[in-house]
Amino acid sequence: MRILVVEDDAGIATGLRTNLQQRGYAVDVCDGVASAWGALRAERFDAVLLDLGLPDGDGAELLRRLRLSPAAGASAAAVLPDPSTPVLIVTARDQVHQRIAGLDGGADDYLAKPFDMDELDARLRALLRRAAGRASPTIRHGDIEMDPAARTVHQGGRLVEMSPREFSVLLVLLEARGRVLSRQQIEERLYSWDAAIESNAVEVHIHHLRRKLGSASIQTMRGVGYFMPQEATA
Repeated sequence: MRILVVEDDAGIATGLRTNLQQRGYAVDVCDGVASAWGALRAERFDAVLLDLGLPDGDGAELLRRLRLSPAAGASAAAVLPDPSTPVLIVTARDQVHQRIAGLDGGADDYLAKPFDMDELDARLRALLRRAAGRASPTIRHGDIEMDPAARTVHQGGRLVEMSPREFSVLLVLLEARGRVLSRQQIEERLYSWDAAIESNAVEVHIHHLRRKLGSASIQTMRGVGYFMPQEATA
């Protein structure tokens, strides 16, 4: 899952990037309103961690612009941010009226600094779960059960060992089951701007997943991409 961190304090931004990457997220960092808006126009992110006190404006204004952005497909000619992107405000403004203003302004959650990384991760997982339309903290598909919090996968009750990248590819496909994702779409969900990507990386990960979960677990639409069926086959 790909996260945009909007934070002007270099130390905090580096700490968030490192910690979230260790937890399996792809992370990009912007240090101001203008650069963050450009990133949201250019890329799709699964969630945004947003500071409010930024050097070129207030994060609340960025959030307002995002929520007022036209829905995808409203203009075929323009590249538009997704107004439904989950946003978690992470800020030193910890007064009750400030929290209320942030939530009423369009934030999905609000966390005051300083914070515990485990709590941040749990709140982020909850945002992503709601954005995917899931109530359960685990994902079940046929005999496959994935626990994003524990980062484990079981099939038929048996633990399936996976690399962090294999787990991330499977999570992206499970969240999108029934829809075909191109290699580029998968890469965009898994890699930050500065990540080195092998040309066949996605294909290699999917090959390994099929070997571990069964050849029919992930299907190919030739020339288009990969998908997991909406209903798992018996």
